[in-house]
Parts: sequence; structure tokens; C-alpha cells
Amino acid sequence: MAAQPRPLSGLKVIDYSHFLAGPFMSRALSALGAEVIKVERPTEGDAGRAHPYLIDGQSGYFLQQNMGKKGLCINLRDPRGLELLHKLVETADIFVENYRPGALDRLGLGYAQLSALNPKLIYCSVSAYGHTGPDSERPGFGLIAEAKSGAMAQLGMPGEPPPLLRMPLADMYTGIHGVAAICAALVGRATSGKGQHIDMALYDCMVSMHDFAIQRYTLSGGREVPVQTGHDQPESTVYGVFEARDGYLVIAAQVDEAWKRLARLIGGEELAADRRFLDPDSRNANRLEALAYVRAWTRAQPSRQACITALDAAGVPCAPVQTIGEVIEDPQVKARGMIVEQDHPVLGRIRLPNLPFRFSDCDTSPTGIAPTLGQHNAEVASSLGYSAAAIEAMERDGVLYAAAGARRAAAE
Repeated sequence: MAAQPRPLSGLKVIDYSHFLAGPFMSRALSALGAEVIKVERPTEGDAGRAHPYLIDGQSGYFLQQNMGKKGLCINLRDPRGLELLHKLVETADIFVENYRPGALDRLGLGYAQLSALNPKLIYCSVSAYGHTGPDSERPGFGLIAEAKSGAMAQLGMPGEPPPLLRMPLADMYTGIHGVAAICAALVGRATSGKGQHIDMALYDCMVSMHDFAIQRYTLSGGREVPVQTGHDQPESTVYGVFEARDGYLVIAAQVDEAWKRLARLIGGEELAADRRFLDPDSRNANRLEALAYVRAWTRAQPSRQACITALDAAGVPCAPVQTIGEVIEDPQVKARGMIVEQDHPVLGRIRLPNLPFRFSDCDTSPTGIAPTLGQHNAEVASSLGYSAAAIEAMERDGVLYAAAGARRAAAE
């Protein structure tokens, strides 16, 4: 059976965002089939282009979050540049931005201004706190949202400063929520014929992620406050990190059947029948004793892999705490195509994380590498009816800007 078009094929996205939440969102839209035009400012472009890891002047960060997009670099402070972008908006379905509320209004790119040009436009804003509320004008990054949300306060060892998450949880979670909201708005537009403004906040998304802490606090009348617990969860015994002779592993044996299988493995039928550990409440009440049995067993095994092998054979959920090198070489990661390879004109063959979309009847692999700065200026302007002479004039005057080699890259 022939492959079907990608779900968002035929849609056009203007990506006027930088760094992470917005670019990740539009990268996902590109993978789902939309034509994404990344709009950048002369002469540095997206600040993500200067973000580590850098090699030969190329940012892996930028390459990862902007693959599959077209690049337009335009001076919006020149009336001709703003006019070109307004013409592009008239042809677009979706506009993505992640500036502080009000910043784009001053540029002539706010929702009210663009929806007047294109009433069907779906305009998705990402900011630290959203466009309403007392903090709406405060600057912020993912780290700010992760700290304020209460998530960070639960991490780390009791009495020690909470650690950084080391993954951009707020940005990525907000980005993928933006994808969901945009897809919902597209469905709504199919019946109403109108677009709308989507207001996504990093802080909102982090608060919404709490699966346990908030309901525990509110339902207990404020008596139960989740705190740092280190390497396990006191309310879910046994569920945490354990040390082997040559590394760490996690074990999830918090439910009765998994605990019984683990207990038989590490202590035989006597431990499996021990009344101190027969149900979740008992195990939680005798948590330190239960953990002591498990820790003694994992440390007694010849290796982490020996622990994993025995736990797998017993049917106890577990996994190694892997390094990034181990993740990249993981057979499951390879089988699922979660590392994508691309040919880059400067770096040669590169490997970057893929997106997790899998459809039965279409391929969502990246369609190309991230654009060079201004790589598709001429193509985009020409599609809007600008003549070659007009494009050359704008290039000469700096209204359209392209990095060295961009024209050659566009031709290729």
C-alpha cells in the first residue's frame, strides 16, 4: 500500500521563535508534514545558532531543533521587510512565536494585527507566564518555571540544594503541548472557518504536570507536603535507584505482584511471605527494611548486568541507569530510529535525536537539515510574487540577509 501524506501536509507555518520551546514545536509540525518557514533577524539569526555544542561554527542545538525548515532572514524594521512578512502571513495557517507578551505588537506582528490580515491564522504564543496574570510581563526560561512549579523542590537528597533537571523539561513539554493545541485549533477551524490565539506558558505546563503532589496537598488539607526523598519514593516502596558494583539501576516493584517476584528472587519464599511487606501500606511503613534487603542483593551481584538479567528472568520491571553513550548504542533506540543521521555540508555525517512520531501509513522522518541563515530568502519571496529584480534589490539593501554560502545551499 502506498504511503499516505503526512498528517499536516499542505499547511504553512511561520516560525518566529528562538532557542527552544518554539523551535521544538515547529520542528514537530514540520515532521508531521507542514511547511515551516523559520524567520530570523540579520545578522546573527536565532540566538540558538550560538548555543553549545559548537563545532566548526555550527551549533548542534540549532541543527537539532530546526531540521526540516526553510530559512528566511529579514529586516523587519525596514518597511519592505515587514510588508514581505505580512504577505507571507496572508498565505500561512500557523504562526509560532515565543517573545515576551507585547513585544511583537510593537513590531506589527501581534495577534490582533496578523489576524486582521488573515482571520484563519492560528497564532501560538509561548512565554514564561502567559499573556495574563500578575507575572505576565516577567522574563523567564525553563529553569524559572521548573523552580517555581514545585517540581524542583522534590528533587535531590533531603537537606541539600535541589539539582538542576539537566533536560529542558518545561520547554519541551510546553512545545509538544503547543503542537497538541495547534492541531485542536486546526480541527476547530475546519468547522468555524476562524483561527485563534493560543497562549502557552512554561509555568502553566509545569504546574499541570504534577500527577501527585498537588492533589496530595489539597486533599489532605495542606498537611501532606511532598519533599525531597533522594533515591526512592516513600509512598511507592520499592520504586527507585539502586547501586550495583559497576553502576546503577532502577527497580519498579511497588505493586504487590512485582514485589512478591522480587522478594522470592532476593530472599526466597520466607521474604515473599513476610507480613511486614505484604501490601503497599505495609511496605511503606517498613520502607527502610524493604530497601535494605534490595540494596544488599544488588550490591552482592557481580555486576549491574547480572542484576538486570536476574530481575528480567523473575519478571521484575527494571532498567540500567544509562549514560548518553549507552543510550545511543541501545538496540531499542536503534530499532525505533530514535537517532537520525543527516549529511551536513560543513560537518559531514551527523547524528541527532529524532522525534517519537510513528504512524502506520506515513513516514515522519526529517525532510532535511536545519537551514543556513537566509537560505530560502529568494524561494520564499518569489512564492509571494516578488520579481528577481525586487529580490536582488532587497538583498542589496539588507532587507533580505543571507549568510555566506546560503545561496549555494539553497540551490543544492
